[in-house]
Amino acid sequence: MQGKGLIKLLVIVVSLACLYSLSFTWVTRNVERDAENFAKGDLAKEKSYLDSMAGEVVYNLGFAKYTYREAKANELALGLDLKGGMNVTMEISLDELIRNLANNPKDEKFNKALEQAVVKSKTSAKTVVALFMEEYKSIGATTPLSTFFSTKDNAALIKPGDSDSKVESFLQKEADNAIQNSYKVLRTRIDKFGVASPNIQIQQGTNRILIELPGVKDESRVRNLLQGSAKLEFYETYTNQEVYPILENIDKTLASTLKAAPAATTNAAADTSKKSDDLLSNLTGGKKDAKKDSAAVNLGQKNPLFEVLRPAVYMGENQQMALMPGSMVGIASLKDTAKVNAYLQRPEVKSILPGNLKLLWAVKPEQKTPEQLSLYAIKGSGQDNGAVLTGDVVTDATANFDEKNQPVVGMQMNSEGAHQWKKITAKAAQNRDAIAIVLDNVVYSAPSVNGEIPNGSSSISGSFTVEDTKDLANVLKAGRLPTTAKIVEEAVVGPTLGQAAIDAGVNSAVIGIIVVMIFMIAYYNTAGIVANIAVLLNVFIIMGVLASLNAVLTLPGIAGIVLTMGTAVDANVLIYERIREELGLGKSIRQAVADGYKHALPSILDSQITTFLIGIILFLFGSGPILGFATTLMVGIITSLFTAILVTRVIFEWMLAKDFKIKVSFPWSANTLHNANFKFVQKRKIFYAISIVAVLISAASIFTKGFSLGVDFQGGRTYTVRYDKPVDLEAVRTNLDDIFKKTTEVKVFGAANQLRITTTYHIEETSDTADKEVLDKLNQGLSKVDASNKHEILSSQKVGPSIATDIKSRATSSAIFSIIIVAAYILIRFHKWEYSVGAAIATIHDAIILLGLFSILDGIVPFSLDIDQHFVAAILTVIAYSVNDTVVVFDRLREFVSKPNAHNEDLGDVVNHAINSTLSRTIITSLTIVFVLAVLFIFGGEVIRGFSFAILIGVIVGTYSSIILAAPSVYDLRKGKHLAEGNTAKKAEVVRP
Repeated sequence: MQGKGLIKLLVIVVSLACLYSLSFTWVTRNVERDAENFAKGDLAKEKSYLDSMAGEVVYNLGFAKYTYREAKANELALGLDLKGGMNVTMEISLDELIRNLANNPKDEKFNKALEQAVVKSKTSAKTVVALFMEEYKSIGATTPLSTFFSTKDNAALIKPGDSDSKVESFLQKEADNAIQNSYKVLRTRIDKFGVASPNIQIQQGTNRILIELPGVKDESRVRNLLQGSAKLEFYETYTNQEVYPILENIDKTLASTLKAAPAATTNAAADTSKKSDDLLSNLTGGKKDAKKDSAAVNLGQKNPLFEVLRPAVYMGENQQMALMPGSMVGIASLKDTAKVNAYLQRPEVKSILPGNLKLLWAVKPEQKTPEQLSLYAIKGSGQDNGAVLTGDVVTDATANFDEKNQPVVGMQMNSEGAHQWKKITAKAAQNRDAIAIVLDNVVYSAPSVNGEIPNGSSSISGSFTVEDTKDLANVLKAGRLPTTAKIVEEAVVGPTLGQAAIDAGVNSAVIGIIVVMIFMIAYYNTAGIVANIAVLLNVFIIMGVLASLNAVLTLPGIAGIVLTMGTAVDANVLIYERIREELGLGKSIRQAVADGYKHALPSILDSQITTFLIGIILFLFGSGPILGFATTLMVGIITSLFTAILVTRVIFEWMLAKDFKIKVSFPWSANTLHNANFKFVQKRKIFYAISIVAVLISAASIFTKGFSLGVDFQGGRTYTVRYDKPVDLEAVRTNLDDIFKKTTEVKVFGAANQLRITTTYHIEETSDTADKEVLDKLNQGLSKVDASNKHEILSSQKVGPSIATDIKSRATSSAIFSIIIVAAYILIRFHKWEYSVGAAIATIHDAIILLGLFSILDGIVPFSLDIDQHFVAAILTVIAYSVNDTVVVFDRLREFVSKPNAHNEDLGDVVNHAINSTLSRTIITSLTIVFVLAVLFIFGGEVIRGFSFAILIGVIVGTYSSIILAAPSVYDLRKGKHLAEGNTAKKAEVVRP
């Protein structure tokens, strides 16, 4: 074998890289375990401990040091279904955007077109903007659209008389800007939750933003903060010289009112008296042109406030610390900001603070102080101590460069804003005071004013990076954001259910590994041990790759790993079966191993590539946990090819060099299906009839009984509820039907005391008020069943009708697209359309029967058979594995018909020979996967029981179709045609019925 040394080196490098990636998870788990031991169940104490560790080095590798925050960012994160937390989909109200851009016109046709566009958007893949343009034209409106949108604010972009296409382009651009700006605002708000490993992403091609917050517990706070309108304000500021005496007074007051600080707090706090040099370095940033101030700063050891909030100071000419100019009054470590806030909220401190003084934090740390936040002194104006100007006057903001090629932000205001801005900047320029730019009570910038700005066109400069200017420009544009974001989909998973999912996932994974390993050794002898080494290495590499990709591990992701363990042996089975064939031809073990790997490689690649293509489609069309499954599936395919083809070959070569005896079977398994000679082609009409009957029964059930649709396909709200004791299902359903005045779906979800409840009550409403009303009615109905039997809501999910329509559309597209892609690949690979059609017949057959079984068995079996995103992932996986089996048969058929004397053989005999010669591989691989899926079905937990059941049944049906339908279909399609591919002989083919 060539390149053994390179493969060994690659295995070592990959293993070390995976070990490095996984080590962060081990480190963070140790820190969190220490926090749990310290807190002893007190969640506030535990959070405080972790906050204090955020900037502490917890992982020292010598060449690199990582704080807890950095290690946490590199760990293998757990999804909501494993950790608990909240997942929401925000939808930007583009109809509101369109109305506001047109200054809310009263035109009847304009508003009617917009209303109809919103209605149609719930069942259409088109954007609201495109639908609005279509509807406006279809209702016969004669007023040019440019008339509505050529307002003062839009004067530079739209003029009266502009074409509808230009208006549409303008609206789409504004819609895209609104989505991007909302994304920036939401991303900043998420940082306030203190959530580890949050995930936020724009759902491309839509006006939706997906947000995942693992571990968050205060759902109402999340809803309120995420759905609030972006509030951009411009504030006058106090100077540091004005505020320092106030802070000093607060510090003295706290020193006199607080008792001795706990030892842990004292140790965690910064010792400013001993680190004055570091303090100056952090705060002055090397500045030498600051104003002189004779006030010396007293940093004693007994200063409660100044121990956690270091004043803004610099080293004066007399080697004394003096106050820095500007509105930044202090800096605190990220871990200490909560303590500073707590001090400032104390009654004795509030009585010292002037009524118009607001102390607000910067939005993020500066690059030179990555673990510290600055605190700014904001001056309220007027009777309400509000801002001097609000962000709705900003018409545009752009990231630019000045004449020195330094990043700056250009800002434009409307005429009203320009008039106010002139007065504000003239006043601030007298003493070069700062104007703070505040969004959602967070300071994004506080630039000093150099002079009066008369025309509303401003340039904001500072120590900006290009990314900083882009962010600030987005913030300024968000201030005039003429739209809001609403939660249209929501899922909440409690930590109890998350822990149960972890236990189920780990159990199924461990048992799955054991089952696969036992089977491989029992069937393949010493070769099975080699395969097991590859399986274990494969699982280790999968976990390492997922960690290095910062992937989120979900329960379907664990299912993907368990499935990968079953399918990873597929390549080994193909190789081992081929080695057994070569040994049967009388070859030596060394030659049989070499030829086995050589001849099995095309089938391995073809079968795995088709599965990988399905994984790509799942990744592109899926969302949430399905992405985790798709990622694991694709990574698993790549790693299993590496371990099964290369690693096992190196092990075999080593064993041969050491004269170890290699066996690929036991006496009892040596001849299993070895001389199989079943007449599949001759009996094909019987099997066709059986399949047609099964398809007709399935279709009849699909069109008459239908399906139980999951909440993500029909919209509504679903809840997982656990009672203390088993409960009467019919009593729960009756009570909830009475409460909601609608039919409520109630199913047992796992144990007899656990239910899954779905209601379409207020399906069109996504507001907090509607959420609360549904929850109140739900609790009212659940409590009426038995007052002594207490209940707990473990998880909840909300899906708006537009989301449900979109999910169904994407699911249908992904299924159709999968069959087309697979058929196209087979056509390219095998050069004959009959192979593609044969594979398509088999996969369509499998999909219909699986759908039919879910329809027929729904309500009969004691677990949920909802058609949802998980089912779509399952049916696509079934298609992949069905094609996987089919391709192996096709590969052998192509091999046989490519032989020089193939034209002399009977086509039916060749097809039978191809099926029979791969039958042992097909059965063994399917059995291995069935074993693993049975483990997943039994031990994987209720959340994925329907998912694993679908794949389990699908693999069985797919195995049947690949043997009975696919290749025999090719036989019927190729009857009367030249048999041998690549053979130029023009001899007629003999065909027997």
